Amino acid sequence: MYDFIIVGGGIVGLSTAMQLIAAYPEARIALLEKEARLARHQTGRNSGVIHAGLHYLPGSLKARFCRTGNMATRRFCDDHNIRYDICGKLLVATNAVETERLHGLHERAMINGLGCEWLDAGQLSEREPNIRGKCGLFSPDSGIVDYAEMAQVMARTFCQAGGEIFYNAQVRSLNENLKGVLVSTTLAEFETRYLVGCAGLMADRLVKMLDIDPGFTICPFRGEYYRLSPQNNRLINHLIYPVPDPALPFLGVHLTRTMDGSIIVGPSAVLAFKREGYRRRDFSLSDMLELAGMPGVRRALRRHMRTGIHEMKNALCVHSYLKAVRRYCPSISLQDLQPCPSGVRAQAIARSGQVIDDFLFVTTRRTVHVCNAPSPAATSAIPVGGHTVGKVRAMLQAHAETMRRLQWVG
Repeated sequence: MYDFIIVGGGIVGLSTAMQLIAAYPEARIALLEKEARLARHQTGRNSGVIHAGLHYLPGSLKARFCRTGNMATRRFCDDHNIRYDICGKLLVATNAVETERLHGLHERAMINGLGCEWLDAGQLSEREPNIRGKCGLFSPDSGIVDYAEMAQVMARTFCQAGGEIFYNAQVRSLNENLKGVLVSTTLAEFETRYLVGCAGLMADRLVKMLDIDPGFTICPFRGEYYRLSPQNNRLINHLIYPVPDPALPFLGVHLTRTMDGSIIVGPSAVLAFKREGYRRRDFSLSDMLELAGMPGVRRALRRHMRTGIHEMKNALCVHSYLKAVRRYCPSISLQDLQPCPSGVRAQAIARSGQVIDDFLFVTTRRTVHVCNAPSPAATSAIPVGGHTVGKVRAMLQAHAETMRRLQWVG
């Protein structure tokens, strides 16, 4: 019998495991990962950006976790000798509509307590000679890191403190009872007093295993990237982002420096035809039937159909993709765009069809689930893990209070 089991070996699950064993060093704690190694999905397939939080609604968990997570990520890297680069992020407005939106983001950044600098066209060109725009907003606290490397260090820290990690342990069923949770996996059966779900793309399915309607569905969106040819590695000095459409949860096609010295372009945001469908040809009939059967997903896709068609066009037509990036970086040519691995983002959609744009947690008597961990989840992994451990602590205190009341009644 374990005291705690964490499901999911991405950076959020590993951060939670690392902090949970620090909070309860005498507890027996295990982490279950369905793959043969850690960080196989969103953690190992993102752009590696350390976000500062310019985009996020003041007062939201996103804004709070991102601001705290930016500094926590840097401290963790400093403590464990992990390389990172605070190279700064530049948002570029190319027309009047985007300029107005950029003013709104500037105000939002001020409310969130973030340092940023407004640049006119001349200052923008001086800072980034290969970038064109009417104005820009510079965030000095944004950077890059290898989140998969961070995840490995978290795993090592967890194991050195006495935690156990089981691989190839895909959860098949959960049975919660008064004493704990029975976890049936492809590897073995496990018993635990409490369970923490950090299942990413499978978060809703994990909750449903408890015979609970989570009120949302995970909809997978594939993000397709290109890598610029090596001669372009010095094309930009910072991370370059377009001004996003506030009606959409995606940030648009951007230029991102990486820790290996290259520059990636992307991502697009197209519906994936499989939960973990990283290739265009990946298809799961059961996954698609599940999505088609969800009224909320159908409503959301209808509402954003025009955007979806545009994103699909970008993904299928490299010339369309090139046009998107050339709006602010005209020196990039078709020959500069080289293949690059894609990622899949887990986007929670409510039964109403609303795209859930903040972190979402679901709790039961003996389980806590991180159900929606949108970008900036990797940047926010350490405070998200701490928040989850806080929910576990509250659950334990509630149980202790219940036992005291039962003893008093008895």
